[in-house]
Amino acid sequence: MTQFVDRAVLHLQAGDGGHGCASVHREKFKPLGGPDGGNGGHGGDIILEVSPQVHTLLDFQFRPHVKAKRGGNGEGDHRNGARGEDLILEVPVGTVVRSAEGEILADLTEPGTRFIAAEGGYGGLGNAALATAKRKAPGFALKGEPGEAHDLILELKSMADVGLVGFPSAGKSSLISVLSAAKPKIADYPFTTLAPNLGVVDVGHDTFTIADVPGLIPGASEGKGLGLDFLRHIERTAVLAHIVDTATMEPGRDPISDIEALEAELDSYADQLDMDTGLGDLRERPRLVVLNKIDVTDGRELAEFLRADIEEKFGWPIFEISTATREGLDELKWAMWEIVKQARAAQPRVKASGEPQVIRLQSRSKDSGIVVERDPIYPDGWIVTGEKAERWIRQTDFENDEAVGYLSDRLEKAGVEDALRKIGAREGDVVTIGEVSFDWEPSRGGDPTLAGRGQDARLGGTDRASASERKRASQARRGLIDEYDYGTDEVADTERWQG
Repeated sequence: MTQFVDRAVLHLQAGDGGHGCASVHREKFKPLGGPDGGNGGHGGDIILEVSPQVHTLLDFQFRPHVKAKRGGNGEGDHRNGARGEDLILEVPVGTVVRSAEGEILADLTEPGTRFIAAEGGYGGLGNAALATAKRKAPGFALKGEPGEAHDLILELKSMADVGLVGFPSAGKSSLISVLSAAKPKIADYPFTTLAPNLGVVDVGHDTFTIADVPGLIPGASEGKGLGLDFLRHIERTAVLAHIVDTATMEPGRDPISDIEALEAELDSYADQLDMDTGLGDLRERPRLVVLNKIDVTDGRELAEFLRADIEEKFGWPIFEISTATREGLDELKWAMWEIVKQARAAQPRVKASGEPQVIRLQSRSKDSGIVVERDPIYPDGWIVTGEKAERWIRQTDFENDEAVGYLSDRLEKAGVEDALRKIGAREGDVVTIGEVSFDWEPSRGGDPTLAGRGQDARLGGTDRASASERKRASQARRGLIDEYDYGTDEVADTERWQG
């Protein structure tokens, strides 16, 4: 027998973005081929898709850890990395997605709807995309961003037209077994049903669904019995049917008190609902009363005796049935169908769109706002927060001096250094951006391209000769100037050429 699971916790890890490539085109007779490093591929997303073929969250119960594939790294010759394959997880209709803190993120009720639960990281840019008029051949590339990683809670709320509510052993499972093809467990002890059962009822050329919910007892809305775990399956039913046991031998119980007790629990649970199901208030949904077990002599007499009182007190349609002899089932089935038709007609019609709806967890912020505040750990430290600043930190290869210099230029252009000066930061203070802490040194002037590939002239000394130094060395080799004379006023003597 297939196990019914209506709650699961997922640990998601989207794919990381691929790294960009730092490459220079090399070809015979083309000594200055230029940069040709490709971009990294986007990491794979984790997507929840609503499928009418799935009816339980059982698969996630045994495989809660989900990880998507990372994007491919960029390569030379302008070859971009491949995008990581998206991981699509099928969920039943009526699945509610919550964050680890309990916040509702999505309510998946339409087949084909997609929810991007975790977005893959962006791929890093290759040096071909980073080339500028000033930096013609960058010796670095950007790293790919890590994919999103978080936990989600999935809850399944049954989508049914009619919900059967009643005390344990009232005959709900027996009723759904004779009205539909469902075969729930039936026994003569309370709480036989430990999981909701769904059944499809045929009425001529039409059908409607009914849900058998585990028995409710007073205090179910507060966690007593099994009611709290399964009351959410009543939330999405358009019609509620009270199944009343007219042959019960328990003292202090009668049909009217049973209905009043269950209505009190439904009213208490309705106050806890924090979302709109599209069916209106639970208290205002159509109801009917089913007096079961009239095949028992005492049960039939009690049903006939209290029928008028129940109708006067509640004003709902009343039906007397017996699941054992199947008396009154046809009348009940068609009456349910008439109420279901009225409930369906009252619902607003949603125009079908050509493409399935796609829901995103959150849009990535494009705001470049920078916030600088005092570090609570280091007395002379500062913390810089901002979506772009933190993303640039993740993209930087700190083993490459040229990449570090490029990061410094980006932060200065974004106003990070100005913000640090205004708030009182001094040279040598510890500055933390994201997961990286460093000693702050204000940007120095100079041309970063004077150093070799992968280096920055502003971050340290370089052995690369400047243009003026190369010119002087050439003049010394030709005998135009004295090699060992470093006078500033010396002018090359073109007549000193000695051959």
